[in-house]
Amino acid sequence: MKDILEDIERWRARGEKVAIATVVASRRSAPRPIGSKLAVSESGEIAGSVSGGCVESDVFQNAQEVIRSGEPKLLNYGITDDLAWSVGLPCGGEIDVFVERLEDE
Repeated sequence: MKDILEDIERWRARGEKVAIATVVASRRSAPRPIGSKLAVSESGEIAGSVSGGCVESDVFQNAQEVIRSGEPKLLNYGITDDLAWSVGLPCGGEIDVFVERLEDE
């Protein structure tokens, strides 16, 4: 979290809403460990990583929706034969990512 904290504080100082995506589970070979985080600002800036780039664009899109709606999401990413060319993890692993809006204190 420390690696994204400065960015989050800067975005919030500008009055922006922020979503945090966190890897909450992984199976087999996953590119980032449980607890890895990606922060997304309302204006579209990002900080951190949940997969080393494999699924960040989809997490970003979902985070923008979470910012708008306030409704958290649990996302699952993995690779199967029929999904080999869509959003997934080419390393063969699987991760669950929880996305939530950071609420005012």
